[in-house]
Amino acid sequence: MSQMLNTGVRWTTQDVELFAENEGTRYEIVDGELFMTRAPHFKHQQTCGKIFRQLDVWSESTGLEEAVINPGVLFSESDNVIPDVVWATKETLALTLDEAGHLTGAPDLVVEVLSLSNEDQRRDKEAKLKLYSTRGVKEYWIVDWRSRKLEVCRREQSQLNLLATLFSSDNISSPLLPGFSCTVNHFFPV
Repeated sequence: MSQMLNTGVRWTTQDVELFAENEGTRYEIVDGELFMTRAPHFKHQQTCGKIFRQLDVWSESTGLEEAVINPGVLFSESDNVIPDVVWATKETLALTLDEAGHLTGAPDLVVEVLSLSNEDQRRDKEAKLKLYSTRGVKEYWIVDWRSRKLEVCRREQSQLNLLATLFSSDNISSPLLPGFSCTVNHFFPV
């Protein structure tokens, strides 16, 4: 469950660093708007793990890329997020990974798994789509574990556009991930 703090304030990373430690709360800022999210549903986390596993196994076999769960992506002081899963080439990581272990630029692929609340869904389908589009993410997957579907947004003409909606029996592949292919059903818990 997410809560957006809309107080007319333009939040920054420095503001969030002043908050007391709050175990289990995730803070994200998109265009100066602060989102607070509690720990997600168990099946949400299972879905993240399964997507990561598929990408990680493929990445290890190619030796050229890396997948990671919940990295910090610090685009700017007013745009920093924690996507569910990202994938990046070693070249992208070399250019964007800072000494603190955060990405400071766009990963090649970002995956967000939808949570239950309307506010979380608005954040992932609108605010984060716009952010990832303007910051140069090449592909964005929006995954709904309840309806077992995956929306693929791919960069075309300098922005991310919805390319396809895939369901459990469909196969996912991408020109971004040469040789990667699996049935979407592999992303979802039983």
